[in-house]
Formats: sequence, C-alpha cells, structure tokens
Amino acid sequence: MEEFLEKFKESKTTIDVKQTSPLALAYVGDAVYEVYIRKVLIENPDLSVDKLHKRAVKYVRAKAQADIVLALEPELTEEEWVIVKKGRNQKSKTVPKNSDIGDYRYATGFEALIGFLFCQERHERLMEVMKRAVEIILEEEK
Repeated sequence: MEEFLEKFKESKTTIDVKQTSPLALAYVGDAVYEVYIRKVLIENPDLSVDKLHKRAVKYVRAKAQADIVLALEPELTEEEWVIVKKGRNQKSKTVPKNSDIGDYRYATGFEALIGFLFCQERHERLMEVMKRAVEIILEEEK
C-alpha cells in the first residue's frame, strides 16, 4: 500500500479538498479503505477468495466502520473529526440495506476521513488510521 501511495503521489493529481463534497471524499475513501483491507487479508495465502470476501465484509460493513470511527474519535485531530461529522451529516440518496441509518452515516464519515487524508496526500496519517481500524476490529473479535 505504501508503494502504491508513493506512485500515486508522483502522478501529481491535485484535488482541492476544501471544494470537494464530503460524499465525494467518502466515495474515494471507500475505495482506498477496501483496497487496503483486501491487501491485508491476502497476506494470509491459505484463504480462498470466498473466505477472503467474508472476512473483508467484517471490516468494510457500515457497523464496523461506525464502531471504528467512534473508537478513533479520541485519537483524531479536531480537523479530522470535523471531516467525519461533515461526512456523517450528508444526506445520501442510497439507503442502507443491512445496517441502521446511524451506523451508515458514521461509516460515511469514516470513509470521508479516509478520502480526505488520501486526497490531501497525508499518507503517513492515512496508514496510521487504517492500521488502527484493523486493530479495532480485531480487538472487537476477541
């Protein structure tokens, strides 16, 4: 993931994050976080694709992301928490099928944070947050 981030940085893609909607940041954040989770999971070569998918769902479903962002709150900067709240407060045209609206909104806030850090090229902080996300899920599994 770090190598991908370095190559992405070299592409000089500029995004004005302050002018980007929280839902657009969440859209990017969803993709970045899912790729990160998939990379983490394939480090265990003994899992079938079906098992990889089932494990990935534990990390990327709305309830898990809501739990992550609430657990992360004390560790986030004021600026990061503002991004979470902006993402959380956005009205989405989609309605969650398998989660409640509160979890869905906090998940959107989490994804907005990931998208924000990615687009701001704060790659070190992005990796810290995503690694903590995995730790939080693993702690909850115990």
